[in-house]
Amino acid sequence: MCGITGWIDWNRDLTKQSESLEKMTDTLAPRGPDASGTWISAHCALGHRRLSVIDPENGAQPMIRHTGDDKYVVVYNGELYNAPELRKELESKGRAFTTNCDTEVLLVAFMEWGKACVERFNGIFAFAIWNVAEQELFLARDRLGVKPLFYSEQDGLFIFGSEQKCILAHPAVKPEVGAEGLAEIFILGPARTPGHGVYKQISELRPGRCMTVNHSGVKTVTYWQLESRPHGQNVEETAEHVRELLKDTVERQLVSDVPVCTLLSGGLDSSALTTLAVNYYNENGQGNVHTYSVDYIDNDKHFQAHAFQPNSDAPWIERMTTHLGTIHHPIQFDTPELAGALKAATFARDLPGMADVDASLLLFCHEIKKDATVAISGEAADEIFGGYPWFHREEALSANTFPWSLASAMRADLLAPDVAAWIKPLDYIGDRYAQAVNEVPHLDGESEQLRKMRQMSYLNITRFMPTLLDRKDRMSMAAGLEVRVPFCDHRLVEYVWNIPWEIKTSGDREKGILRKALRGVLPEDVLTRKKSPYPKTHNPNYLAAVKGLLLDVLNDPSSPLLPLINVNKVRELAESDSAKSNIPWFGQLMSGPQLFAYLYQVNLWLKQYKVVIG
Repeated sequence: MCGITGWIDWNRDLTKQSESLEKMTDTLAPRGPDASGTWISAHCALGHRRLSVIDPENGAQPMIRHTGDDKYVVVYNGELYNAPELRKELESKGRAFTTNCDTEVLLVAFMEWGKACVERFNGIFAFAIWNVAEQELFLARDRLGVKPLFYSEQDGLFIFGSEQKCILAHPAVKPEVGAEGLAEIFILGPARTPGHGVYKQISELRPGRCMTVNHSGVKTVTYWQLESRPHGQNVEETAEHVRELLKDTVERQLVSDVPVCTLLSGGLDSSALTTLAVNYYNENGQGNVHTYSVDYIDNDKHFQAHAFQPNSDAPWIERMTTHLGTIHHPIQFDTPELAGALKAATFARDLPGMADVDASLLLFCHEIKKDATVAISGEAADEIFGGYPWFHREEALSANTFPWSLASAMRADLLAPDVAAWIKPLDYIGDRYAQAVNEVPHLDGESEQLRKMRQMSYLNITRFMPTLLDRKDRMSMAAGLEVRVPFCDHRLVEYVWNIPWEIKTSGDREKGILRKALRGVLPEDVLTRKKSPYPKTHNPNYLAAVKGLLLDVLNDPSSPLLPLINVNKVRELAESDSAKSNIPWFGQLMSGPQLFAYLYQVNLWLKQYKVVIG
């Protein structure tokens, strides 16, 4: 994986702007610690930071190719998992290759098929290609948005990059946030509305979109979206097809010129991916798979089962590593490390994020990076197969809001009255929810119950899943670690999207069809294990630590957070028994301690980025 950035300026000669390009590119150094490259012309500047995974010797970027008198330049972040097939097809059309990397396959595919090339790609990507003859920039992002791409559009100026920080490094872009941006932070956050960059001058290219930038302006086109169709297979046929798709996806994503490991929690999803990886390595004589798990010091003493986290991972990790014979690396963190990493996690995301859930993942990825460059992870299975508790609880299904954000009134009540009057948080989340619901592609003739479940699936895939994909990308790439997410293969997502709910929940279980598909692949006890999310610390010392951090903020008159919140109410909450609550205000993991950590991150962000409110 890599980091990309650049800009188009029709009004000035960019060959005199190499210093700005270098500065923007350097902000992405953690994403690409292995190499740096820039390319600049009169009206187009491109920057790239590289993490070498495929053909390390020959894949330098920006990459330039010619066809006749035409010249094309690409910067690319991602992996094409069908690159071998595409290369073979392109060679049959007379195209020649000088490297073994998928960057060249992507660029030559564009030279052969033009903008329609994205419809042929199986992978995760964000890229920009400059067509010198046409004086046109073409940008695209993968179907599920695994790889990020932000941009800023101004008069005669178009700036883009993998992260907001590289765009903010351009002198024309200021860290300004208005009412919408504050509403994103205080009522939706750590989620974001698709396409919204939070900062006033920054937007996001939505998943499944591509765009062209030329003298006529900027044009965005949707090349992929979820489509609802009748499902014609029975339960057994469906399970078999899911198993075949998942096996093919994992095997494609194990291809690498550097070692690949897996992240293992002992749950259904990570155990399935690890088992398929072990089987593939065994079949191909590639040795033992390395597995990694994360936990927290003294979590075994303080863990208390509850509805959102019913059991501990540790026994199940041992069960799977013993069963598969992997080389396992258990990694543990203590409270001071978790609290201390909140700052680095905020900078990695360019925004306040999932508090210690982000911070622990960042620390985890740094540890993995000591031995590995590529990891396989189980993100997206719950969104796609319907695994979260809110898929199965009537109060969430009928809440008429995002089911992972049922505490909106509490959050709104923590705002300063004048800020709440300005950003209208409850109206804002209501409008964003209505916008999402109106996008759902329903199927004619569906019952009301099936319409409700399709709507819930759509909300999870397009609104909740991006939060976790953002988290995984930013935290892993901040450590220079590439993380692949097989459950985001668009073929699998398209297929499972149209599986009727009664088949998805076969056996009257969450993710029932996935469990059925994995029968014979996983041990029966692992197959039937009740879902438990990414582990968080239950150590009371963490609550004390983040409460102390927040109280320091509240006690400092210069804290930029203070004018935005109701200080007395936040202080009362921090000092009340409800601070210990396990009831989440966002997702499954963010409860009392995470609220304090999140507000601390908001203050860090406002201060560190010198955010201007207005």
